Amino acid sequence: MACFRLLLLASAAVAVADAAEVVPLGAGSYLRGLPEGAKGPPVAPFVTVEVKRPVPTNTWWSSLAWLPLSETLFPHPLSAKATKDGLALGYPGSGIAANEHAIMGSGGFDLTIGHAGVAEFREARVADWSDATVTARFGEKAAGFTVTLGHGLPFVYCTYEGGAPVVRFKAAPKVLRDQGGELVVQVSGRTYGLYAPSGARWSGQGTNLLTVNPTKGSDWFSAALLPDDQAATLDGFRARAHNHVARLDVAHAFDPATRRVRATWTPTYTVKEPGTPGSFFARYPHQWRSATQPAVFTYASVRGPMKVEAWTQGGDESYGLPPLLVDLPIAPTADRAKLRALLAQDLAGKPQLRGDTYWLGKQLGKWASLLGLADQLGDAAAAAECERRLKTSLENFLTATVDGRAKKAGEGVFAYDPRWGTLIGYPASFGSDVELNDHHFHYGYFLRAAGVLARRDPAWIARWRPMVDLLVRDIASGDRADPLFPYQRCFDPYAGHSWASGHGRFGDGNNQESSSESINAWYGLLLLADATGDTRLRDRAAWLLATEVAAIEDYWFDVRGDLFPPSYPVEVVTMIWGGKGANATWFDANPQSLHGINFLPLTPGSLYLGQHPDYARRNHEGLVQSLAAFRAKQGKGVAPAAPFDHWADILWMQQAMFDAPAARRAWDARPANFKPEAGNSLTFTEAWISAFEQAGPLLSTPSGAGLWRAEFTKTSAGK
Repeated sequence: MACFRLLLLASAAVAVADAAEVVPLGAGSYLRGLPEGAKGPPVAPFVTVEVKRPVPTNTWWSSLAWLPLSETLFPHPLSAKATKDGLALGYPGSGIAANEHAIMGSGGFDLTIGHAGVAEFREARVADWSDATVTARFGEKAAGFTVTLGHGLPFVYCTYEGGAPVVRFKAAPKVLRDQGGELVVQVSGRTYGLYAPSGARWSGQGTNLLTVNPTKGSDWFSAALLPDDQAATLDGFRARAHNHVARLDVAHAFDPATRRVRATWTPTYTVKEPGTPGSFFARYPHQWRSATQPAVFTYASVRGPMKVEAWTQGGDESYGLPPLLVDLPIAPTADRAKLRALLAQDLAGKPQLRGDTYWLGKQLGKWASLLGLADQLGDAAAAAECERRLKTSLENFLTATVDGRAKKAGEGVFAYDPRWGTLIGYPASFGSDVELNDHHFHYGYFLRAAGVLARRDPAWIARWRPMVDLLVRDIASGDRADPLFPYQRCFDPYAGHSWASGHGRFGDGNNQESSSESINAWYGLLLLADATGDTRLRDRAAWLLATEVAAIEDYWFDVRGDLFPPSYPVEVVTMIWGGKGANATWFDANPQSLHGINFLPLTPGSLYLGQHPDYARRNHEGLVQSLAAFRAKQGKGVAPAAPFDHWADILWMQQAMFDAPAARRAWDARPANFKPEAGNSLTFTEAWISAFEQAGPLLSTPSGAGLWRAEFTKTSAGK
């Protein structure tokens, strides 16, 4: 639900005329092609003819694949945009500003890299990509250029055909150095290096248009954002400028004994001229906190300082897996009679067994949580009902036929779109079909439900695992050679978190709102892996979950208090964008939503929210203050005993992580007709608060050690 507003796209999405093919898979099936009545993405990817593999969506550079040119991209420390004049570059970290609405970088671009023989570009197509870089082609092979840019790269690298590089500025830049193909310029206080082959020369000094006069056979150059204008800095960049980074890829490993993941980044260089080996790489805060190499420079960014390391072979980062449980344990002191009564209330009435992939998904999550509690309460009938609901809903969606025919869009079906290499669930919601938004949010609920069932009924998962794996591959394929899906669709390994928009067609780049629903997806993968003994999936899920928790703690929460600017008076960034951090949601301005959207769904995989009890308290207190101000603007009062009236159960559960007695008082004072958040239940809320009453915060007393056992029972515990 991070991308609630659908864009008005130039071409309307239309129903598919050709009948989709039913593809059997295990006990289930899916459609190849879209079902009758369905809408899909209105455009095909803007890629070169050489691209034959599935194209990523939900990336920092997605708009480059969805548009003839692009919206602004944020390969920090740079900003970039594909325009009719070429590739525009800027430094958004040169002026970080903040207020109660957002943390913002400076806008605008300082220069545009173009082509001497092309007056205007109609397209910039994606030509290649790696885990942190993208390569775009401007123009044609006979007269055009390719450019590679990426996360953490202060350089961009260009190769030309049929003409020379030109660099345009709004006004004539100040020239700081001009020697042997190197031109260092300064514009508006920002310093850039332009590096042509050593035998080439630059012309146009004193004007706003600089052109390379190349030597014979030289068809390349690079440009770099420099962190300062000191001579040693200029020398360091010049010495590495001709080691073009063609790719930047990551490998990961998980050690179940220490519960830590390690990621290793490896650059691939194309060396154009001899020089100092390697290049410079700017690391985000979540990365440099575990860095072992010294920083040599620093850039500013909306995420906080980016520390620059000099790499030849690459660099590492390491994260701990947070406390995780399969089921929420019922505390010895819990009122079991009350829990049984609440369980009966939660399961009363006719359940919603069908729906779109998001709202049905929330029901799956609720029943998955209730199933574990029903088992512990010895309520076999309730447990069987939860299991029935989960299996009925999943099996319906994982089967592409009904009454001997292919399903229509409204009947619950997954369909594969070969143009974009993606699996779309119908009915869709929040643009998950036409914009490919939020697949990890939606499918994460399905995968958690499948993981719970896999532990309970191994025969069931054996039959349905092939279809379940298709959902896994859509959001988190671990195979770079996967013929159907791109590698890690939603997760950005360098940024450390996922992106929710499939298209990224925004001036502020891509975005993700509900970081907690992203964690729910990786928790679902880990449950499935643990239940089936799949150590490869376990290792991948552990890497995704541990890394994204580290990013959440820095960029959404700033749990250490060292990243948010002093002028940002809020305890949470609700939505991360490429170009800013926003205190806003897609759906309302209520502070309860602004905080709660990064808590829900509360599950046995949500204990990371309580790893820093002091921060959890600050978050809660900030919410109470913001809510009072919000209501004052609306002319409403605040009831001191029960200030929350929206997602209150979620907010009390977060409060219980640091102050269970206060959460208990608020929970017990709820109205008689209280309705929990759509993906939560009365039973789970009661059990959660009771558990924290018994055990206290995660890091407090040894009495909680038995209850907050930070392990699963199978593969993820190393057993």
